[in-house]
Amino acid sequence: MNALTQSYALTDSYRGLEAAAFRAVLERLEARGVTADRLPRAALLTEVTAAMASVLEASRAALNAAERARLAEDLMDELLGLGPLEALLSDDTVDDILVNGPRQIFVERQGRLQLAAARFRDDAHLLAVIQRIVGAVGRRVDEATPFCDARLADGSRVNVVIPPVAIDGASISIRKPRRQPLSGIDLVRSGAMPRAVLDYLTAAVQARLNILVIGGTGSGKTTLLNVLSAAIDPAERLVTIEDAAELRLVQPHVVRLETRPPGLDGRQAISTRELTRNAMRMRPDRLLLGEVRGPEAVEMLQAMSTGHDGSMSTLHANSARDALWRLEMLLGFSGLPLEPRALRRFVASSVQLIVGVQRAPDGQRRVMEVAELCGIDGDVYQMHELWSHGQSSQGRGAIADQSRYAARLAQRSHV
Repeated sequence: MNALTQSYALTDSYRGLEAAAFRAVLERLEARGVTADRLPRAALLTEVTAAMASVLEASRAALNAAERARLAEDLMDELLGLGPLEALLSDDTVDDILVNGPRQIFVERQGRLQLAAARFRDDAHLLAVIQRIVGAVGRRVDEATPFCDARLADGSRVNVVIPPVAIDGASISIRKPRRQPLSGIDLVRSGAMPRAVLDYLTAAVQARLNILVIGGTGSGKTTLLNVLSAAIDPAERLVTIEDAAELRLVQPHVVRLETRPPGLDGRQAISTRELTRNAMRMRPDRLLLGEVRGPEAVEMLQAMSTGHDGSMSTLHANSARDALWRLEMLLGFSGLPLEPRALRRFVASSVQLIVGVQRAPDGQRRVMEVAELCGIDGDVYQMHELWSHGQSSQGRGAIADQSRYAARLAQRSHV
């Protein structure tokens, strides 16, 4: 599409033509007693072209060949997909799509946000697309429940918020998965971590240490969890638990569980905690919890300390020490009746390794620290910092000697 066509596609007159043509297509399909998804693409394109011709003739709009092709493409996206989001979803250079009301769509490319040319016709158009997204996975969003997590068929993670909570119009946040998942070597090449750190983390996963990946929103926690999971023995049975299924494990024996929000009557919700409890009865070798953020921390730590060695999860925290304090807070939410020392002993006997990631101002996501939780001394956690960002590629301590520490990990995992 040339710049002139793109500019015209942003005008209100173009959007008006698009809306009229869309209604005309629906009327033609209704007269035939079919829906868009029931027709072959070629047959649907024929209906779109005919509807466009009648609308353009009635409106006396003069569109050139490129503009007509753009209009037909937009109508097909509207009928079969998610309207103006379709082109962005198919663009491999786009990582995140952020919709702030009908007329403002931002995308992230290579860690930087930029305003996209696409937009919705109006609030009703945006809400219709939102309902299409959440309805496809059996979820709902309305004034009573104005926000929702969902996922798209390609595995993209979606969060939507609508008025009255979203004051300036409905919001959509989409985190797209990579068509080709990143490998550990990819992270090393991009500068996310040195090769020595990758080798160490691979050894830790193979030695079945319980690992907590921490960081802020968008820091790359799930990406790193996916990378670490690649080191798991293919013979193991894995159970994943997520709010919106996002982990992409390569092992053949994986059971994926997903939470469910309340139904129209406010009941029938299935929480992360319930799924974690049930997963422990499914004979998993390891549990992978997409994120621990509530009272399910109890079940997660119990799984880690009672025979499910090598389990992993993510947690929002800024540092390894912060992660431990946050875990204590989440355990408090569960009503676990333990004194502080017993609570910390419970945490220290469950989590063995904490890996911190961070997103830098330039958009680069990096591993910032690797710390071993060695136990408690009195009421104080004993932490061993194995590596932190800024050290040499060789690091120090355990990271510096992979063969020695891999043997130590294997020995520890069988204690």
